[in-house]
Amino acid sequence: MIDSHCHLTHDRFAADLPEVVERARLAGVERCVTIGTGVEDSGQALELSRGSDGYVNCTAGLDPFSAHRVADRFDESLEQLSLLLRGGGFCAVGEIGLDYHYDLDPRPVQRDRLERQLALASELDLPVVIHVREAHADMIEVLADHPGIRGVIHSFTAGPAEAERYLDLGWYLAFNGVLTFKNADAVREAARRVPEDRLLVETDSPYLSPVPLRGRRCEPAHIAHTIEVLARLRDLSASKAARITADNARRLFRL
Repeated sequence: MIDSHCHLTHDRFAADLPEVVERARLAGVERCVTIGTGVEDSGQALELSRGSDGYVNCTAGLDPFSAHRVADRFDESLEQLSLLLRGGGFCAVGEIGLDYHYDLDPRPVQRDRLERQLALASELDLPVVIHVREAHADMIEVLADHPGIRGVIHSFTAGPAEAERYLDLGWYLAFNGVLTFKNADAVREAARRVPEDRLLVETDSPYLSPVPLRGRRCEPAHIAHTIEVLARLRDLSASKAARITADNARRLFRL
């Protein structure tokens, strides 16, 4: 199994990260991709990756929340991000995207920041990790304008119609603990329809613990619960679902 999206630099892991990583290994997680959210966090992700003997890979990006926090210093932060990425050690740009649930910044501003980071990913020939919440129509429009870029829609929580649009554009879809939630029928239907070679799994830990662990801190070891549900949906064994999604993660991120 590969956890294609987690946040191991999060404060909630500060006290026991070595134990979290060991539990992931014991659960059969082959490796983790820890996601950078902001320049400082991306630097910490790189440091963690370099000290992990290849077990942790990392990404770097200015997501809608970190971009909002830097406010009028976004240009400076983007330059710092560019320098960090050019130093090597990252397997993707991200997470980056659009978040209209909180409307952190005006939508045209969010789109501009997203497109500038997509251009950076294209220049560096890196895949992209996309965050999108209540903004699928605009995101699909933006990605359609950048046909040469590859990547994954992380934490996919929409339905089959949106899934089809992203798939038509060549993107991967990543499913996490939401797939196990009682009210996620549309997400499960989308997961049934995704071609085998475009499926990823993730935890988004410490968030979105799967059933039966709701209410607890999520961690990479919990990805097995999401894989079990995905396997049932697609009439596969859990081991085959794990192998398929791990192979896809290795291919997308060049692991």
